[in-house]
Amino acid sequence: MTKAKEKVSIAVSDDLLKWIDAQIKKRRFANRSHAFEYGVQLMMERSE
Repeated sequence: MTKAKEKVSIAVSDDLLKWIDAQIKKRRFANRSHAFEYGVQLMMERSE
């Protein structure tokens, strides 16, 4: 069962956005949301 998602707006550096977009082109991430969710999930797991 998929959890509901809420839209948010964030500001990120141009360099970070370029890197994320490059990873999307390499198919590491499906889209920008996927990249941010992946990164935050890793940080959350490492902090536990």
